[in-house]
Amino acid sequence: MFPSTIELLTMSFSDRLTALRKDRGLTQQALADAVQVHLTQINRYEGGDSQPTLEVIRKLAITLGVSADMLIFDEGERGPDDSLRFQFETVSKFEEEDKKVAQAVLEGLILKYQAKQSQLREGTK
Repeated sequence: MFPSTIELLTMSFSDRLTALRKDRGLTQQALADAVQVHLTQINRYEGGDSQPTLEVIRKLAITLGVSADMLIFDEGERGPDDSLRFQFETVSKFEEEDKKVAQAVLEGLILKYQAKQSQLREGTK
């Protein structure tokens, strides 16, 4: 049985790559051919002995049908947490004008946060 997204995010890169490859029904050779690397290199990635280049990560993500973030980042390292994910997904379905309003509100909140952080840093100097 294929691991859930949560389980995938708690795995190491090598375990995540292996699980995704197997779930897609690919052999190591088929994956190597698809991303244009030698079979030995896929074996090294899955064994945790080597890390792919950015270009190979891009090809792996495309071939496996996942984002590069899903491949390389652990849970909580990237993207909104679950408490905000639903809101962002909903906003992405808004009409264009409403998206612009939501974006403006978020930008205002971000600027406020950044100003507050800057004041805190200045206070510690």
